[in-house]
Amino acid sequence: MQLEQFYIPKIAHNSYLLGGGKSCAIIDPRRDVDLYIETAKKMGFNITHILETHLHADFISGHLDLAEKTGAKIYFPASANCQFEHQPLREGDKFEIDDISIEVLETPGHTPEHISYVITDNSRGKDPVILFSGDTLFVGDVGRPDIFPGKAKELASKLYDSLGKLKELPDFCEVLPTHGAGSLCGRSIGANRWSTIGYEKKYNEILQINPREKFITSLITEMPPVPDHFRRCSDINREGPELVKNLVNIKPLKPGQFKKIAQNNDSVIIDCRDYEAFGGQHILGSYNIDFKGNFPTFAGWIIPPEKKILLVTSGYQAIEEAVIWIRRVGLDNTVEFLEGGMPAWADSGFRTRHVYQVSSPELNEIRSKRRINILDVRMPSEYKAGHLEEALNIPVPDLRQDYTKLNQDDEYYLICSTGHRSSLGISILEQKGFKNLNNVSGGMTGMNNLGVEK
Repeated sequence: MQLEQFYIPKIAHNSYLLGGGKSCAIIDPRRDVDLYIETAKKMGFNITHILETHLHADFISGHLDLAEKTGAKIYFPASANCQFEHQPLREGDKFEIDDISIEVLETPGHTPEHISYVITDNSRGKDPVILFSGDTLFVGDVGRPDIFPGKAKELASKLYDSLGKLKELPDFCEVLPTHGAGSLCGRSIGANRWSTIGYEKKYNEILQINPREKFITSLITEMPPVPDHFRRCSDINREGPELVKNLVNIKPLKPGQFKKIAQNNDSVIIDCRDYEAFGGQHILGSYNIDFKGNFPTFAGWIIPPEKKILLVTSGYQAIEEAVIWIRRVGLDNTVEFLEGGMPAWADSGFRTRHVYQVSSPELNEIRSKRRINILDVRMPSEYKAGHLEEALNIPVPDLRQDYTKLNQDDEYYLICSTGHRSSLGISILEQKGFKNLNNVSGGMTGMNNLGVEK
């Protein structure tokens, strides 16, 4: 038996190749699937199985693309009611890949239809050696049960039972989850990319919570906000994502053409550049989702999926990367980009907007002389852990609605942990008519390093 793990940052997604003699399975594939095909070929395997643990909420899966390119069979939980050709799986189902046995456990809780795969390497023994736990059991955490409105308590109760089932596996059985640290599919996932049943039973604090009611309460209180695209991606994965080869190829537009299309109500601009570059000059009405930040999550969270997406980047390579990332979160209407970027826009004589960037020492000097409006756009848990005394907390996605709590004529200094999210917040407020906005470059990281009293 051979195992290969694939990791992509930002959404902290793990997928896997599980190989036997000549055949292999890909578990929970990402949407851009060529890497799996290339790796299998180098390792001497034919991809024959595509195993999905659940309907992924935070990304679009590559099961249809991989099946179309390899002829491999797709395996999905029966209760997912997928609308494409696949092998439905239920509790106790078993199948083999060469000398590997795979048994299915139904482990709902993170989602209603979740399953896990228990792997036995028959060439070495008869005990389970690997658990592909999907989003049921993470390193140091478990899958959040609050994605679907009105179902949190029900799913948390099912998760309690599912974890009890997993704890019956041998202590030496390796746990290979679909997400690592940074994913919003859990509350506080550990940095390691794998663990064991025994280690999690001993050190995963959530697995120690009893009785059931206490466990449920713990899992449905003080959870991070659920991004908009989580429910959308689940439905897309059930229906069957559009094949990547069928998506429209993105094309360049001269500034004049770009401006004309951008003025239509069915279009939206994403400026992927650094927040410093955005602050220097940008197109009014664009969203600044800095590629160096958590670009896919906030793109999926903020951008209306029905809109045609126009991109502003710092170069052609950045365009290609941005398109791959936003397609991973189900934003398939990426159609054009600004040829020549902002320099070409400025050369054409078109108007730009600017954002003043305030360093940590500058902000400290300003707030020592006069009272100012500081808007902290981090998540509530970050704000609670430490914030500037006078700062008002509105998480950046909530500014789309909660801007009404602010006075449009006032001046605001927006702050996050570094400057990425606060720049996104400024771009949202600009669309709502706000003009007196400043971005705190370095954010709370800079303020903490400066030793500012909070």
